[in-house]
Amino acid sequence: MTTTSLVRAELARLTATPLARLAFIALMVVPLLYGGAYLWANRDPYAKLDQVPAAIVNQDAGATLDGDTVNYGKDVTKRAIDGGDFGWVKTTAADARSGVRNGTYDFVVTIPHDFSESLVSAQTNDPKRAELVMTTADTNSYLASTIAEQAGKTMRTAVAEQVGKKAAKTLLVGLADVRDSLGDAVDGAGDLASGATTASNGADQLADGTGKLESGAAQLAAGTADLPAQTTKLNDGAQQVATGAGSLSSGLSTLQQSTASLPSQTTQLDDGATKLQSGLHQLRDQTATLPADTKTLATGAAAVASGNATLATDAQPLIDGVEQLAADSPQLVATLKPVVQASTVLTAAQKTELLATLDTLQTQSSQLGAGGAAVSEALGKLQTGSAQVSDGASKLATAAPQLTSGVQQLSDGSDSLAAGTGKLAAAAPALTNGISSAATGASTLSNGASQVAAGTSKLASAAPTLSNGAATLATGTASADDGAKSLASGLHTLSSGASTLASKLDEGRTKIPASTASQRSAQASVISNPVKVGDDNVAAADNYGAGLAPFFISLAAWIGMYALFLILKPISKRAITAVRKPLQIVLGGWLTPVVLGIVQMVALFFIVRFALDLNVVHAGATIGVMVLASATFAAVLMALNVLLGSVGQFLGLVLMLVQLVTAGGTFPWQTLPGPLAALHFALPMTYSVDALRQTMYGGSAGAAWSDAGVLACWMLGALLVTFVVAARQGRSRTLRDLRPSLIG
Repeated sequence: MTTTSLVRAELARLTATPLARLAFIALMVVPLLYGGAYLWANRDPYAKLDQVPAAIVNQDAGATLDGDTVNYGKDVTKRAIDGGDFGWVKTTAADARSGVRNGTYDFVVTIPHDFSESLVSAQTNDPKRAELVMTTADTNSYLASTIAEQAGKTMRTAVAEQVGKKAAKTLLVGLADVRDSLGDAVDGAGDLASGATTASNGADQLADGTGKLESGAAQLAAGTADLPAQTTKLNDGAQQVATGAGSLSSGLSTLQQSTASLPSQTTQLDDGATKLQSGLHQLRDQTATLPADTKTLATGAAAVASGNATLATDAQPLIDGVEQLAADSPQLVATLKPVVQASTVLTAAQKTELLATLDTLQTQSSQLGAGGAAVSEALGKLQTGSAQVSDGASKLATAAPQLTSGVQQLSDGSDSLAAGTGKLAAAAPALTNGISSAATGASTLSNGASQVAAGTSKLASAAPTLSNGAATLATGTASADDGAKSLASGLHTLSSGASTLASKLDEGRTKIPASTASQRSAQASVISNPVKVGDDNVAAADNYGAGLAPFFISLAAWIGMYALFLILKPISKRAITAVRKPLQIVLGGWLTPVVLGIVQMVALFFIVRFALDLNVVHAGATIGVMVLASATFAAVLMALNVLLGSVGQFLGLVLMLVQLVTAGGTFPWQTLPGPLAALHFALPMTYSVDALRQTMYGGSAGAAWSDAGVLACWMLGALLVTFVVAARQGRSRTLRDLRPSLIG
């Protein structure tokens, strides 16, 4: 009996009666129904999520953002309903909660009343995290609850992206405004730096000028220190001149009055000739020194007039400088005050002290100008009066010799007065005229001396003011010089700081990139959603069903073999006893389920590929792996049946359940407990699942060949075990071999 005849005989046995054929067909269809029905039910459940009932409750009261009313809850609700990812129903909180309990809704998303308010609080000093409340009930579906959690995360991501985009756009617009403002600030800082440089140069010039002013004021104070004493002496001399001139004028007036009636009294002259002779002798003695005295007086008056003129000439530039200083000081003070007040280098105390000094300088310069004007007026009057005194003294000096000569003549002629009364009568008018002229000159001299006295009195009065003003001016200009130097130093620092400010502002502005509105919108989109998960799957399954297909195809192959061995005989015991060719018998017993398994696997492949439209990258390789897995499972189950009988058949069911857990068909095998993870690498279904993934998704060919090698090892090992058992049974039988099967 050959291997082929054994296969034909077993197939003929399976189809010998109608009931046997029905059982054979039913068992052949079991793996197709299992694999096809399960994959059909789970082909693409995510595409049908819009049929999952879900409720959304919007209690959001809205909020105000930048003056506009926003309601993110309404936006979320509209986006969810329009998106149609689930069978969303907008309802009330009470209806939603009861609907979750009774199964009307698989889950509920509730948007609280403060949802928008919490979202916009990120821009305040009291930020709060917004939340979406997800209500689920695992009694409806545990996976529905899991999907609901993912839906909540998707909503959260969408809201975060929307809010983040708006916040980022606001931030970018603010940065653009800051950049523009920094440009204006750079221009202003440049102008400030330029103005500070100009002010610094002006401050240097001011400091230089105040230094010279301080030096001149010191010289003025030193020059005017002795002025009060000198003007006092001048005033005393002028008063004496005025007194003497007054007395002279009064005497000559009296003399003029006395000689007015001389012509009419010449007739009486004879009577008083003796008396006159005596008086003239006395007069001669008294007027002997008159020419010298009047000459000295004329010389002194001329010297006084010359000195007054020199004093007026020499003092005038000083007076002009003082008046010019008084006139310029208000403008100087007005110019310096804003500079001092605007200075950022000077401290507040320094500003106050410098401003007070400027006010004192202005006041004292005004007083100094008034004093200079008074001195100028007094010097003018003094010059005029001294000139008049000098003129009167000159006239007096001119007339004095004549008077002396006349007195001498009178004295010399007093002896012959009696004889010369006629001549005296003729000479009397001339004498009267001379006395009149002398009286007039004396009067002029008296007036000039009075004016000189008045002028020197004013000069003496103004001299202390001028001296004090000069000393105060010297002190004030010293303070002004110190302030000007401090101002110059501060303005140097200001100029340097303004230049640094302009440079740093421009540097900071360049670090803020320029952008247009469209660029800012694109940037806001990237900032709000900076990370995008790219799809770079080197071996991708089309959908959820395709992802589960390798596992359920492998499981269907095992179930198909297990079901077939319920009606197939693993090996023919009669053939073992009669033929005693264990290898042929083992191959015949194994090839029968393999042929049926090939039919099952090809049919299942057509269901997966064409009926369910699951994509398969390598169709031929996939069919090959399916057939190899079916043949391997047939060898393993046959070995268990041959070795252990009905117990081995039961262990085949147990082994299927263990591989259902350890094959890693649903969750990654790394999530298994330690003992089960170890079995993952020991059992054959692990390698059939992995090999089918490689061929269906277009994975690694090397990994597929490696998995196929492991399956082949399992197949050969199982056949070897069957061969050893069959060879032993061909030589002898045991009582266990004669016992009836517990299963049948």
